Amino acid sequence: MSLEAAEASRLTLTFAEVTADDLPRVGGKGTNLGALTRAGVSVPPGFCVTTRAFDRFIAALPDRGVHFARLDGLDGSSVDVARTAAESMRSALDALVVPEDVARAIVSAWHALGSEHALAVRSSATAEDLPGASFAGQQDTYLNVRGEAALLDAVRRCWISLFTDRAVLYRARGGFGHRTIQLAVVVQWMIEPNVSGILFTADPISGHRHIASIDAGFGLGEALVSGLISADLYRVDRRSGEVLLARPGNKEFAIRGVPAGGTRRETLPDSQRRARALNDEQVRALAGIADRIEALYGGVPQDIEWCIADGAIYVVQARPITSLFPVPQTPGEDTGLRVFLSFGHL
Repeated sequence: MSLEAAEASRLTLTFAEVTADDLPRVGGKGTNLGALTRAGVSVPPGFCVTTRAFDRFIAALPDRGVHFARLDGLDGSSVDVARTAAESMRSALDALVVPEDVARAIVSAWHALGSEHALAVRSSATAEDLPGASFAGQQDTYLNVRGEAALLDAVRRCWISLFTDRAVLYRARGGFGHRTIQLAVVVQWMIEPNVSGILFTADPISGHRHIASIDAGFGLGEALVSGLISADLYRVDRRSGEVLLARPGNKEFAIRGVPAGGTRRETLPDSQRRARALNDEQVRALAGIADRIEALYGGVPQDIEWCIADGAIYVVQARPITSLFPVPQTPGEDTGLRVFLSFGHL
């Protein structure tokens, strides 16, 4: 086997090994985590289970041609028909086990990472976290995974989640081929944060490119990302560092890890529910991270997931913001004032 073929057949890659050319192997999430890691951003360490491993899993599916033909025949007009096809595919895949060589590769990478750590196991499709697509959140994530059996099961369930009802319907309506999209899996240390949230390097409401918008809550970010709590909202001018808005939300509970694995909801006392999760210094520090990561991606506004543990800020994901109106390019010598209208917003 040539060196190139051997590299292409690898079943796991550490974040530091991932390059910009590895999107077909590690998906959008894995590619971005690799770029952030190589740039020196504080990312919890981890590795990617490549799409080669996913292919080995799918290859064992009996009558896979029949299942894919049923999915390919969907046009997205009927939710019930799409749900039936998706459920059939998931049920068939759920009968499969992780191939032995894949399991060995995952366990080996896990031991190299540090088997004593709790893990976050996250899906990374080859068509998510891209500038022109909004596939993010359609596949599954598992938090506070502990032990070999739980890790292998979480990876397997991530693979199966490529065929959730939502994902199948979205692909059918968008004309994306079900056979062409593959799934990698990200495995990384799970940080047990005091505070976590989302950082938009441009204000997604006003479209202002110099205003960072931050949502924050206590505990793991799952409650906030899933819309289960009313998070704090902060806005900061990235040019001056001025905190323009600090509006505490009603954070009824926090999601935290439990020693045996998995997570639980922790009801917060009234005094903490409406207390600020971030102080001004932390808000400015996050704005500084916004500058750094946006510059890393050539000035493209980013949607960043972050968390804070023991005073240290960690970045666990960055993806392009796809909802902003485009800013037309103007000649370099034109320094006059221009006004742009977004008819989408109007």
